[in-house]
Amino acid sequence: MDRLLIVSADGHAVMPSELWPEYVEERFHPYLEKLAREGSLYSRMMQSLADMKLPADILAQFDPTGARAAEKWRGVWDADVRLAEMDREGIAAEFVFHGDHRSCDIFYSVFNGTYTYAAVDAGMRAYGRWAFDTFGGHTDRLLMISPVGACLEIDATIAHVHWLKEHEFIGQYLPGYVAYPGQPPLYDPYWDPLWATYQDLDMTLVIHGGYGAPQGQGFGDIIAAEARVSAAGGSDKDLAVELSQKVLRGDFFNDLRCRQAMWQLMLGGVFDRFPRLRVMETEVRADWIPALLKLLDGIWEHNRDWLPAKMRPSEYWAQNWMAGVSFMRRSEIAMRKEIGVERIAFGRDFPHLESTWPNTPEFLHGLFTGVPELETRAILGGNLIRYLGLERERLERIAARIGPSLEAVTGAGPDLDEDLLQHLDTRCGYRVAAEGERRVGEMEAMLKPDLPRIRRAAAALALA
Repeated sequence: MDRLLIVSADGHAVMPSELWPEYVEERFHPYLEKLAREGSLYSRMMQSLADMKLPADILAQFDPTGARAAEKWRGVWDADVRLAEMDREGIAAEFVFHGDHRSCDIFYSVFNGTYTYAAVDAGMRAYGRWAFDTFGGHTDRLLMISPVGACLEIDATIAHVHWLKEHEFIGQYLPGYVAYPGQPPLYDPYWDPLWATYQDLDMTLVIHGGYGAPQGQGFGDIIAAEARVSAAGGSDKDLAVELSQKVLRGDFFNDLRCRQAMWQLMLGGVFDRFPRLRVMETEVRADWIPALLKLLDGIWEHNRDWLPAKMRPSEYWAQNWMAGVSFMRRSEIAMRKEIGVERIAFGRDFPHLESTWPNTPEFLHGLFTGVPELETRAILGGNLIRYLGLERERLERIAARIGPSLEAVTGAGPDLDEDLLQHLDTRCGYRVAAEGERRVGEMEAMLKPDLPRIRRAAAALALA
């Protein structure tokens, strides 16, 4: 087939606030007024940031089809609009994660205020019901992933995972995405019944950008930014500058806590106890992975006599892991063999500010010009089809209708316009240099305190 089969590893959805009363259990309705105030502030601030980075006078330059101008971003809550935009960009299937600034999440996000654990779990259930009603008729193309709750009642958590499987979700965020006091670390035996459930039900766990932030942290940062700007008599434009310089400087995608989840699972022996467990990380880059695996392999070799992990972390990477690389960079394509061609997948991050949408076709041509066909097909779709066990024949029929040609993506063709390249640099870091080994020292310092804790957890498990 000449057409390319693209499965995007990243896309987002959010429930419109006017539907909250319909999907949130009635006993939690008293919280909705507070949530609406928080959501209004969050949406206004994030829109100010978007307007600063993407002013109206350059819309025609990067959005020649008028997708953003026509509010095609409404695909975050409208399946028909989303599928039409997927067709236009040649996307056969796409992950659907929660979260977009046009409405806020329901109690379970770092961009909410703080709520009771019961409310957090109720919000998670409400999102699941809404997502199934909205996207559940298209599960061949829209790969639904659930948010995760506080997980402090393991039996209730497991029961909800069964509900997700029955309603055609393919996975859930990894516990700890939002950090709640009292949650055990990921290597703790507390989680083993849950890991067994995900493994038995063939569900994928997702580590998304922002993993590990405490409940309410993001919203607290936003409130503080607004207070500083208001005290100085500033405008929404000043607020956008404050957000970009002091709150959302890229740390969201570079926080080391997502990497800590990797070593806690790998060194903690989780994949020895559950060898078919799958974990995919998304929107946290991939240019640091070879350096971390080298560090972890060395630590494993030095401590293998007591570590519960029976294999090198790099072997778990090759067996259990996948990197969904949202708005992939040229430097990551250059590192594809070092990272593992078969372990990375492209994500467009629809419809966020930093996404490749609505320029995905041009973006892909810039990324993959000159990349061999087999590697291009693997990264754009084949890896996720194999990893998730997706129905290839059905997706190939879709790709034959809407997918870009191999020549359009990998052929010589004209170079991207320099103005568009600069725009993609602003939105996606398209030409940013690879991190490489630059943060190895930080990772090693963060890792060291985990080692004695892993040892104690392994000893407790051996005595159980």
